[in-house]
Amino acid sequence: MAKEKERIKKHVNIVNRRASFEYQFLDKYTAGIMLKGTEIKSIREGKVNMQEGYCVFLNGELWLHNMHISTYTEGTYNNHEPTRARKLLLSKKELRKLEVNAQEQGVTIIPVRVFISDRGFAKVEIALARGKKLYDKRQDIKEKDVKREMDRSGY
Repeated sequence: MAKEKERIKKHVNIVNRRASFEYQFLDKYTAGIMLKGTEIKSIREGKVNMQEGYCVFLNGELWLHNMHISTYTEGTYNNHEPTRARKLLLSKKELRKLEVNAQEQGVTIIPVRVFISDRGFAKVEIALARGKKLYDKRQDIKEKDVKREMDRSGY
């Protein structure tokens, strides 16, 4: 019983750190996500990988593809498929705005963070993002190094 309590976390906050390095975020949205029973249990255990995740519009609905939620260890034959497409839940106004902005060249929608809300629902923070060029990435690294040096010296 004690091991089960340790395995299931009360506060889940899984962040796609690679996304902030690869993309420049234009706008962020918080969306609900349609899950199966074993998927929410795996999320509460923290077994999510969003590195390859992206969002696509199909028939006016936003779908999340390639987000890997590991199979639940206690699951039976009813266990979920790890990389299945999951529907995201947003208001119509937000969906229309996202769909118009996503039509722009070089812009994509990516998952940034998965968390459990105060009410116990799984939420995904998605971002409208534009890919960074190599020189932008170098500039970011340079700024981080300067900031780190300033913090070390006591400024």
